[in-house]
Amino acid sequence: MQTVLRRTALATVAALALGAAAGAWAQDIKPRLIRFGYGLNEQSNQGRAAKVFADAVEKGSGGKMKVRAIGAAALGPDTQMQQALIGGAQEMMVGSTATLVGITKEMALWDTPFLFNNVKEADAVLDGPIGQKVMDKLAEKGLVGLVYWENGFRNLTNNKRAVAKVEDMEGIKLRVMQNEVFLNTFKTLGANAIPLPFSELFSALETKTVDGQENPFNTILSSKFYEVQKYLSVTNHVYSPWIVTVSKKWWDGLSKEEQKVLLDAARASREFERKDTRDEAAKALADLKGRGMQVNELSPAEAARMRAKLGAINTGIAANIGQPLWDETQAELARLRGGK
Repeated sequence: MQTVLRRTALATVAALALGAAAGAWAQDIKPRLIRFGYGLNEQSNQGRAAKVFADAVEKGSGGKMKVRAIGAAALGPDTQMQQALIGGAQEMMVGSTATLVGITKEMALWDTPFLFNNVKEADAVLDGPIGQKVMDKLAEKGLVGLVYWENGFRNLTNNKRAVAKVEDMEGIKLRVMQNEVFLNTFKTLGANAIPLPFSELFSALETKTVDGQENPFNTILSSKFYEVQKYLSVTNHVYSPWIVTVSKKWWDGLSKEEQKVLLDAARASREFERKDTRDEAAKALADLKGRGMQVNELSPAEAARMRAKLGAINTGIAANIGQPLWDETQAELARLRGGK
């Protein structure tokens, strides 16, 4: 009888302790509405992953923290949202790492032409110590980086001609992101590089303000660029990540439990987003062909010619981000490639 009573007492104490811990945990998570901005439309890979993130936050917080995902650049282009986060006027966003280079120079590492050979290399570097080191630099500027999503390998579209060799780039008015590395890269390759926010791109293509642009297959499809572009050249010239960022001003006011909810949800969204993006990319290319785009692939020899022309760009990136970070990245890539 005493044993039964003792077990009952112990069970009661354990239950009370768990209840107290749960109560304390619940008190550390407050009702919050989080505005999460992104540039593409709701039906895009970005939009689907934003929903996964929102659902994970709501579930992880017991329904207390709610994410309002706002797409189609309704809160402004990446650069505008970044400033809103820094000022504390907006809580979260996902956008291109390339548009952060003016804020955190180390982000230019990810703009290096032909840096990664495949997504396996990209994942290993972005999710490893180098990716974290670059992300941590954002805190000095009023932003907190949580995870990298995948935008994908970028490819060229235009209305002038198929780009099968370096010389074909000559004179094409090409929209690029508002980023010095992209501007200098395409100027070096012979294009007339014009910086424009993504939110203005479709209209610029439609009115022939620019002849072409460069983005992954998924973005070309979801943004309906096939309606205003004729040629698609598969160049895979840059692997482009997106990054989920938070206002540091707002983040610092969260409890550790709330921060953990957001980080866990961001990691879950990353796994979903990368798989979704990669599954969609092959389908997107087939779809773009079916919608009348003329597709050609840049040969390895021509890709090597492009890479050779961009040696000065790489030297400039290394000088800008710091030679130690550049060397560390090259050493890690060599290790991943088996020292070849």
